Amino acid sequence: MVKRIKEEERHRRQKEEAVRSVKGKKKSSFNSRILIIIGTVILLALIYFFIPQGSDKWNVSDQGILSYPENRGKVDVTVLKTEALQNYTIETISFPSKDYTVEGLLRIPAAGKKMPAVVILPGATVPKEGTQTLADIFSSMGYASFGIEQRNRGGVDPTSDFELWKNGKEPVEHKMVFDALRAVDVLRQDPSIDPERIAIVGESNGGRFAIIATALDPRISGVIGISTSGYDTESQISQIKDESLIRFYRSIDPETYLKFIPPRKFVMIHSVNDTIIQIQFARNTFEKAMEPKQFYNVTTGTHGYSEGMKEPLENELKVMFG
Repeated sequence: MVKRIKEEERHRRQKEEAVRSVKGKKKSSFNSRILIIIGTVILLALIYFFIPQGSDKWNVSDQGILSYPENRGKVDVTVLKTEALQNYTIETISFPSKDYTVEGLLRIPAAGKKMPAVVILPGATVPKEGTQTLADIFSSMGYASFGIEQRNRGGVDPTSDFELWKNGKEPVEHKMVFDALRAVDVLRQDPSIDPERIAIVGESNGGRFAIIATALDPRISGVIGISTSGYDTESQISQIKDESLIRFYRSIDPETYLKFIPPRKFVMIHSVNDTIIQIQFARNTFEKAMEPKQFYNVTTGTHGYSEGMKEPLENELKVMFG
């Protein structure tokens, strides 16, 4: 009997030890899971608070193709002035873009619903106020518009930009493309704008930046270039021995990016009287573009927008915005 009791006591103790062991393992496993969860939360918090949301990082591929992240983050917009008129409101606003503060005129028709919108990029020397002829046309169609004043007022200096490029610094012409992309971002975060129906219209140099920006952002609905063209870099590179220079020239030439625009539509409108950018230069660029595309030659005006361009603009934007 005593022996049996001792044996039972021994088995009981072994069972208790086994139970305690299982409980200990369960507790240890539970504690490990808790630590993993806490560690994950802390890591996510560090990422959120210390790593910028969105990015302005730039890159140029070996083929000379400029790129910026599609997620560029929220834009901090400052409203400098508001003017409420009968059919629309005009806001003078500014926003930071890299090392520059861009100013522009945001015109929003009194529609009471989300509407399509157009970013307007003016030509060289033209201030933001020079975008308002086009803005008036778009407003009459029920479209919002955002005409910006480009850094350097649209002027470019390829020689100076190449010096920046050689020293590993971002060329100004690349930054001007980024400015255009940030202008699109401004419209996308405006509650009155349909973020999926935004196009870019650019005149002269502004048309060049418009083409590149549209190629880089697949959500842009389409692009219309007025009195603009590419630089025909590919026909000239055989004369250039410096591979870095070739890569730089390609990165600023709209023709490098034409293949990235479809399935969005590519439209060019040009006056036969243009003496600054001859119409044949525009046609050469157009021939290199892929479908869907459309070219309009008009007989009114010279360089820049003229009355004969109004109807093509209206028709093509209707197509782009569906």
